[in-house]
Order: sequence, then C-alpha cells, then structure tokens
Amino acid sequence: MRTTVIPKRSRTGRAQRFAAATAATLAAALLLAGCAPATGGSGSGDAAKPVSGGQLKLGRAASVDSLDLNQQITANNAFAIDQVFEPLVSFDETGKIVPWLAEKYEIDQAGLVYTFTLRSGVQFSDGTPVTPEDVVFSLQRHLKVGGPLPLEAPIASIAPGSGDAAKHTVVITLKQAYTPFLSELSGFANGIFPKDFGGKTEAEFFQKPVGTGPFAVKSWDPNGDLVFTKNTHYWQSGKPYLDTLVYTVVPDDTQLQQQLTAGQIDAIEDVPASAAKQLESGAATKLVKNGSWEIEQLFFNTQDPRFADEHVRRAIAHALDRDGITKATTFGTAEVANSLIPPTIEYSADAEKGIALGFDAQAAKDELAKSKYPKGFETTLLIASGNSQRAQIAQIVQEALAKIGITVKIEQIDLAAFRERFKAYKFDFMINSGQSDARDPNGLVTFQADPEGFSKSYWTHYTDAKVTELMHEGRTTADGDARKKIYVEIQRILAQQVPYIPLFYPSNLKATTAKVHDLVVRPNGSIRFQDAWIAKG
Repeated sequence: MRTTVIPKRSRTGRAQRFAAATAATLAAALLLAGCAPATGGSGSGDAAKPVSGGQLKLGRAASVDSLDLNQQITANNAFAIDQVFEPLVSFDETGKIVPWLAEKYEIDQAGLVYTFTLRSGVQFSDGTPVTPEDVVFSLQRHLKVGGPLPLEAPIASIAPGSGDAAKHTVVITLKQAYTPFLSELSGFANGIFPKDFGGKTEAEFFQKPVGTGPFAVKSWDPNGDLVFTKNTHYWQSGKPYLDTLVYTVVPDDTQLQQQLTAGQIDAIEDVPASAAKQLESGAATKLVKNGSWEIEQLFFNTQDPRFADEHVRRAIAHALDRDGITKATTFGTAEVANSLIPPTIEYSADAEKGIALGFDAQAAKDELAKSKYPKGFETTLLIASGNSQRAQIAQIVQEALAKIGITVKIEQIDLAAFRERFKAYKFDFMINSGQSDARDPNGLVTFQADPEGFSKSYWTHYTDAKVTELMHEGRTTADGDARKKIYVEIQRILAQQVPYIPLFYPSNLKATTAKVHDLVVRPNGSIRFQDAWIAKG
C-alpha cells in the first residue's frame, strides 16, 4: 500500500484455538444498532449546497491492477474496490461502525447470532435488486477464497432469515464469540455483489464488476488510468454528485503537486508532508487533514541471520532518534510513535511509560556488542522510489547506524517492484507503512504479528509464542479493561523484541483544488467520493 493492512490470518485450525467468552461478559458489549441513514458526513465542512455533475480527477502513485475484492490488500486496489462494492456495515470518518447496506443489526445475548436487516430498495449498478441470497453468496465466496483479508471469525453459517424475514434479512451464526466481528465485516473485502457473479465467470465479472457502490467501472487500464461513471441506481438519494471519477497515475510526489496547482488534476490521494503547508495556504488549493490508522515503520526480515538476532534489532532501535526523524521529515504533520497501535485505535499503548526503546547511543553499542555481530556488518535498506520522505528517512537511518558500525546501502526501486520484493522476502530491512482498516486493534496486531497469517507478520517472519497466545485471547475477550490489558502487553513485547520499529503516526493528507468540496476522508485513508462535488464556473 503503503501496504494497506487489515488484518488477518489463515483459517487453518482457527476454530480450535478460540476460547469462548462467557455470555454474561459479552452481554454488556452487545448492542442494537439504530436505523439512522448512513450519509457521508461533512468532510471539509462546506456550507454551500452541493452541485451535481462534472468530473473529478484524482492523482495517485500506482495504478489499479485488480478489482477482485477478496484477493486484494494494497491501497492502490482497495481504494478503487470500495467505490464499486459496499459491505453490510461500514465506519464513518471517526472510525465508528455504522449500518450501511444493512439498515440495522441485532446481536443475541451470547454474541453468536448476528441478524442484519437489509435496506429496502437497494440495487446493484445494473439495476437489479440486492437480495439476501446475494449477501450469502458474496460472504461465502470470501470464506472460500480466504485471500489476504479473510473472514477470520469462526462462522458456523450464513443464511437468509426465516419466514417473512427471509426477503430482507441475513443471519450469520458464529461457533464461538468473536469480539472484532463487526469491525472485520466493515472492511472493503466484505463488499456485496450479485449471486453467481450475475451469470458471468469470475474473471469476466471482475473485469467490469457490478456492485452497490456510488460508481461503476467505465474503462480500465491495469497499467494506467481507471475511469468510473456515476451509479444511477445508488441507494443514497441524490448521490453521487459527480458524473465521472478518474484515477490517474502520477508516480512522483513533485509532479503530483505541480499538476494539482496547475489544475491538471483535481485532487491528490497522498500529499507529501513537505508540501502540506504550501497546498494549505495556496489560493487555488486546499488541504484535507485528519487522524489516521497508519504507522510509518522500519521492518526487519528476520529470516536474515543478522536481523534474526534480537540484540541487533534492539541496537538499531536505540540508535534511531525517532523524535528527530519525525520532526525532520513530517513537517509537523505526524506524531512520534511509541507503540505499534496508533492512539486513534482502541487500546493503544502509545502513552504508556517504558514501551519503546529510547534513543541512546551507548545502549545501542552495548546491544550490538551482545549480538553475534559485535563489529557490525553491511546491509541494504530497501525503499520505494518517488517518495521523498522515505528517501530522507533512509539517509537518516544510514547515518545513525554508521555510528555503531553498521554500514547501510540504500536501494530505491519503483513501487511495483518494491512490493514484489518484500512480498517475496527479498530484502534485508525496509521502510514501509502499516495501515489498519478498522478501529479494533485485532486487525493491525494480527497482520503484523501472526506468523501463520497471509503476510507472515508483515513479511518479517517474526514469531513469538506469547504474542500469538495473547492475540487469540484478545479476539474472544469482551471489550473493557481485560481486553485492553491484553493488547497493551502485546505492544510491550513487540516494542522490546522489535521485529519492526514504529517511527511515527502520519496524518491523512489529501489535497484538492479550490473548486472541490466535501471530500470525506476516513481514518484508513479511503475517500467517500459520493459526498464530493465540484463547484461550477
């Protein structure tokens, strides 16, 4: 994504490892969601009345190469998929879970049976009505595929409701209680599509998919631009306001800024921190900034014998001045990170004392002396090209590690090749970001600390039996102090063993021209374009 991460792990043997929470403990956490309409939000807070029509061109670093929602994870694909497909429940710009295609949901007192009531009159972009059978087919296909973001909950069955309710309800029954279930369902990978792919093959369907989202695919070049057209059957009355949404690839930070200022594009998906103040103060541009669920990090490949050595990793952690890195590279748009989970996500340990290994040059030398490599070594730091901030971070890391005897070569490659390399574990250490798609901590912890999961602990191969045990325990413990204690302990262990070093928590930074209004940005970095509109004239 950045790898946009949301969590999850292999389903193999999963159910046997879950411990059921007691019904009495769960009862306090259960709720009946209201039936309020799921509108987008105020976004930039414009008071002007929205205007329909027009085209918005979004500049972004990478093209969309797949629209198969169950098979994808990176932001370039995820944030296109979520314009086409929508889940039963979603989350708003604060991260709160809200009804979406389901107008309400009920959970029984044991926390095992979830009943979703579908909104009346919802249609797919081809005009066909959405039925409970479509929901069942979509979620069962996700269970079958698994993919990088599998449905992790111990699901016993997914079926239409019984009797008269069969026409408008879906019932999901779990084998055991699973606290983050609604959070998991809110992800883009659980979007709903027509039963049997509308009569097409899977391959045909995902070339030009049909969903309930605000936009439909008009044309698509997997190596270039993606053009969306307005879904005229969209269930939110009057939306989307835009006729056309274009994702255009501009792989360089400087070019993105120049094209926005010149009016060649209307918005930037990821604004470089160095450009934030200029775009915010520009007469023809606006900055959209909010908190995020993202963490910029230094990741170690623990299959490499040098980085399998915990003392080496601890030495590097002590050698890095994270506060200095944050100040030098984020221009006031980020906060230094002390733990894996950002303070915008539940149960963050960022404010806990003694979590992170602090900047201490002597401690760094002492740790390296305890390692198998007391005299240091040579290694390569991998980063994606076109990202000026990461290039600057890499240089700071290079200089800092040289002081303790570790010689670092910086290797910059294009974003697509960078992703291929780290997913194949062909790197020593790298700079990348972790990104949750939910406020529940399970997602981020699972993706970055589960040795059996899709990413093998975010491609570090880190394994710790205690962390794994706590991770499973956290999924079945009801929200509250006991669950918080679990996740704080996980963060404490990770901070001491440092399979990765959280550097800072970035803000979500988007930018638009002055004529763009109500760009609603959510904490995972996605944009609700159904709310956006362009002033005429």
